[in-house]
Amino acid sequence: MKGNCSTSVLRGPVPARPVPQPHPKDEDTLVQMAEHIPAGMRTPMCAHCNMVIRGPFLVAMGKSWHKDEFNCAHCRTSLADIGFVEEKGSVYCEHCYEEFFAPTCSRCQAKILGEVINALKQTWHIYCFMCAACQQPIRNNTFHLEDGEPYCEQDFYSLFGTGCHGCEFPIEAGDKFLEALGYTWHDTCFVCAVCCSSLEGQTFFSKKDKPLCKKHAHTVKI
Repeated sequence: MKGNCSTSVLRGPVPARPVPQPHPKDEDTLVQMAEHIPAGMRTPMCAHCNMVIRGPFLVAMGKSWHKDEFNCAHCRTSLADIGFVEEKGSVYCEHCYEEFFAPTCSRCQAKILGEVINALKQTWHIYCFMCAACQQPIRNNTFHLEDGEPYCEQDFYSLFGTGCHGCEFPIEAGDKFLEALGYTWHDTCFVCAVCCSSLEGQTFFSKKDKPLCKKHAHTVKI
């Protein structure tokens, strides 16, 4: 006689998935926690089943919920005691939100669970979209590109900008400027060194690299 022999494999407990973490410096995380309200305070309507809640309940997103009906819209995990994220009117556990909705940071490749910066047709953590020079977050401030790298306005003009010979301030994009005496000038800064009359489009003279109008070209010593 031959008997049937079977072997069983002992399996240990399935390790829990690590909770997704927002970027270490994210200040405005999307993850929320439901508030537990004890019984007896009021009898609200459940946002899930539209039935009166008699007993303890949860409050989240400005609505009330039966404790056993506040679950992830995808995996149905209870969200009563863990963080959740609201997306398009539904609630998700952090794992499902990270997998299906969270954008990926272009710099660190981690999922973004906090505020998102959209720039250069990509998404970034606030602290990952930084100036290539000073390494400070650019946030929603003006920035400029040089060789594909973002620079804050101050560093861009100090590193790559052209300064006006008259006022020494940078000549920014959109400014009217002209070139004269081997220098670059704002159109409003190219004036007579004596009377400050505009020399744009006018005949001018110079002494020691200083522009002079015709009236003062030969009468004033500089």
